[in-house]
Amino acid sequence: MRVLGLDTATSGCSAALWDDGAVTVRRREPMARGQAEALVPLAQAALAEAGCAFDALDRIAVTVGPGAFTGLRIALAAARGFALAAGLPVVGVTSFDAIAHGLPEAERDGRALLVAVDSRRSEPFLQLFHPDLTPFGEPAMLEPAAVPGWLDGLLSGDAGTGAAAEPLLVAGDGAAALRPLLEGRADTVFAEGPGTPDAAVVAALGARREVGLPAQPFYLRPPDVSLPRKTA
Repeated sequence: MRVLGLDTATSGCSAALWDDGAVTVRRREPMARGQAEALVPLAQAALAEAGCAFDALDRIAVTVGPGAFTGLRIALAAARGFALAAGLPVVGVTSFDAIAHGLPEAERDGRALLVAVDSRRSEPFLQLFHPDLTPFGEPAMLEPAAVPGWLDGLLSGDAGTGAAAEPLLVAGDGAAALRPLLEGRADTVFAEGPGTPDAAVVAALGARREVGLPAQPFYLRPPDVSLPRKTA
């Protein structure tokens, strides 16, 4: 199984190749803008380093969001183009899953995981996971001030019972907005690392999943797009 992983969903740009059980090549650059010009050369360089042509791939895996409206569509468009040209299937992976599975197991051990993705607004995109990385429920988009109460309700199973706080790990590039509100929470720590999806993880997840999400943007709110005004 050879899988090309692509990511431009947040503030990075990466491409990686999964080949028969391991990531063999990984190219990753922090990048808030300019992914449209950088991604295809990055992917081509990764495949050239591995000595792998597009027609030798089995599938493409790509982050579908949530994330930056323009950014996540760049990798999706590239994945669709590569797949169409080579006759390959495309497997979609959420930004939440990519970030969660990219964390070291020792860092996650025994803790619930809150992944917060920067939405470029005041409210981060949120997904809460059990320690085994199964989701607690649907993703959310909340003002930071509402997050502690939301977490307590989910982690205790009954808000206001006074139950001891469950150990929690907070990760993602939106975690900084939550730090002032969650640092005082008992047994809560913040993950190290950049907090952005990595195409190496996307490729690995794409190789292991027979069925992924459709290669379409995954939004938690409508995109910030203004239609052009009609001229008289």
